[in-house]
Amino acid sequence: MIVLFALGGNLTFADNIHTGIIPDGTETPVVFCLFFAFLFGFAKNGVMPMHAWLPGAMVAPTPVSALLHAVAVVKVGVFCTTRVMLYVFGIDLMDALNLGVLSAYIVSFTIVTASIIAMTKDNLKARLAYSTISQLSYIILGVALLTPAAVQGGIIHIVNHAFAKITLFFCAGAIYVVTRRKNISEMGGLGRVMPFTFGAFALASLSMIGAPPVGGFITKWYLLKGALDAGQMAIILVLVASTLLNIVYFAPVTFQGFFGRPPDGESASTGIREAPLIMVVPIVAAALLSLLTGIFPGVMMQFVRMVIS
Repeated sequence: MIVLFALGGNLTFADNIHTGIIPDGTETPVVFCLFFAFLFGFAKNGVMPMHAWLPGAMVAPTPVSALLHAVAVVKVGVFCTTRVMLYVFGIDLMDALNLGVLSAYIVSFTIVTASIIAMTKDNLKARLAYSTISQLSYIILGVALLTPAAVQGGIIHIVNHAFAKITLFFCAGAIYVVTRRKNISEMGGLGRVMPFTFGAFALASLSMIGAPPVGGFITKWYLLKGALDAGQMAIILVLVASTLLNIVYFAPVTFQGFFGRPPDGESASTGIREAPLIMVVPIVAAALLSLLTGIFPGVMMQFVRMVIS
């Protein structure tokens, strides 16, 4: 920020997403250094290798984890990153120096790698943590592709991810409160006695995967369209691969809950009931909001289009 001020004399964001505030004639190496200092400096965006704080934050109680991973902290990171990309560097400069394409490949590595790591985690909150790392990079990926559809897809994912991920963490918290179980391998049959909790988890999982009619489908649709408009077939392959990986690490949780066998020597119904109403109501409400953002995407998309107009 000091270097940026020294170059341009101010830190006021540009009036539109094309011009930016980097002075004409700034040497290319300086622009590159500034850009990647911002990209990795906003470490709350979870771009690898600046992601380690996210799994570490899992020691927090589940409501705090939900706040960290769905709403407040991580969204500050991606908001600041996208704001700087669009209103400090601008689409024209990023396109001229291929900063967008380079950024897209960097965050694509995060998307795929974090998804692969998530598959290895038996602890439910740890799996959700690495899912967050992957999902945050969708937002940056959309903006980095620099096409109108992709930018819209990236920005709308701020909302879609928030509703879905807070639902998932609320569900993890409800499961722990009722059963004291943290590991997915111990959740066999719980869906049959906690149908609202696991039903909401399944719905929010569909949003993370990008399946219709939940909000995450709108994100994937715009990102795929934007990647196609940009002629980036490699990014399309990344989006398809990450969707398959999402299925691999989300589907077993729901399957285990509804169709899995209880741990040896235990009955899933013994002493276990649905979570208290005070927990179920917020879970169902958040899941329904995730569904509504997919059924009625125009409500939020009108605000997104204002950003890039």
